[in-house]
Amino acid sequence: MCEKYNIFTLMDDFKKLKAFKPLPSCLTIKDSLIHGLGLFAIEDIQSDIELGITHIKDGRFLHGYIRTSLGGFFNHSSTPNCKAIYENDFIKLKTLTIVNCGDEITVDYNLHEWVQED
Repeated sequence: MCEKYNIFTLMDDFKKLKAFKPLPSCLTIKDSLIHGLGLFAIEDIQSDIELGITHIKDGRFLHGYIRTSLGGFFNHSSTPNCKAIYENDFIKLKTLTIVNCGDEITVDYNLHEWVQED
């Protein structure tokens, strides 16, 4: 027997879908001087702030992770302003320092197993 939905349940589900944002509201994607496109702060961000999930563990993908929108655009720096935090099946992005409006979001790739040469 099929489950019946009323119009209000469907509307609530639709509102949740519309509320999904691939990036936090404090970030945008634009041309990077480091490489291709990058993530940039569009407002000041305090240190020790979790910006969201960048990768989800999944053995079917290259290096065992699938990238989220957030994970696809941060670039490498040997003096990063963010770090990747491993938490169960997720990798999350967290600020190390205060990130000023206009700064590019960077991580030191050399510290992570999911960045490998092909």
